[in-house]
Amino acid sequence: METVNVSLFGQDPKVQKAVSTAKNVSVTKAPVLISGEAGVGKRTLASFIHQNSNRESGPLEFVDCSGDSVEVENKILGYRDEETGSFNKGVLERANGGTVVLCNVDGLAETFQKRLHGIFLELDDYDIDLRIVSTTTKNLSKLVGAGRFYRGLYNVISSNSINLIPLRERQDDLLMLAQKFVSELSNGQKSFSPEGIQKILSHYWTHNICELRSVVEASIEKAENDVMTENEVLIGERRVSAMMSDDDSEGIRLMSLKDAEKLLIKKALIHTSENRTQAAKILGVSIRTLRNKINEYRSDGNTYFVNLR
Repeated sequence: METVNVSLFGQDPKVQKAVSTAKNVSVTKAPVLISGEAGVGKRTLASFIHQNSNRESGPLEFVDCSGDSVEVENKILGYRDEETGSFNKGVLERANGGTVVLCNVDGLAETFQKRLHGIFLELDDYDIDLRIVSTTTKNLSKLVGAGRFYRGLYNVISSNSINLIPLRERQDDLLMLAQKFVSELSNGQKSFSPEGIQKILSHYWTHNICELRSVVEASIEKAENDVMTENEVLIGERRVSAMMSDDDSEGIRLMSLKDAEKLLIKKALIHTSENRTQAAKILGVSIRTLRNKINEYRSDGNTYFVNLR
């Protein structure tokens, strides 16, 4: 496993406290809940926890809990192949002796949350020894209070809670990372002009570190000057790809246009804690268009949109 580079988190005191907490809890078996916006590095911090634990030589398994409920359940618990009859192990078994990371844990179907809670309490009975790390872009405690996340499961996975603050709230780190990325990705051949730096510092960075790296890479590819001007800093050029490849996704896969549209809408809603007005602004559509799309996906039986309040 490649060594996790925590320097990407920056030097902001709140971020350094989060990294320090992660290192301290890594030596225990206690579950960890990592919260923060898309692209802040939740998966990276989860890998850091695994790498600094006595389970480092064991498996590290990730599963995205925001997908289809049946597929997610199969990925976690395993399933029997209908054609061959063979049993495919789930991540809980595959991660035995190591760490399992439940990405977007708030996406679990409510009925499965209760079942998973019971399974976690009985892992020793199944001779499964693993560390549970969960990530979320939402405030799980508020979801518990609203009856939208099972309190028992929340209590199990949140023994230790770590929050990663957005990149836009730490200007020094933003500048440092922008300069670090441009130096690394251009082999030291390019840099930003003062106007280019100002454009970077004034941007909202919805997808944080992931979006910043994507923008720097795109700017380098198209820039004609070694010192990149404001116009050569291509903020907004890769909005779609950034939304589809943040650090909590399983990567871009080939899909139909309709499925891609559905994924983008879902990620925009997750990122805004299901604030439809904000999600519509990010997507560049009217609130009426977004509402119609949500109703369409509900009628298709998509679990996430059916459960959307």
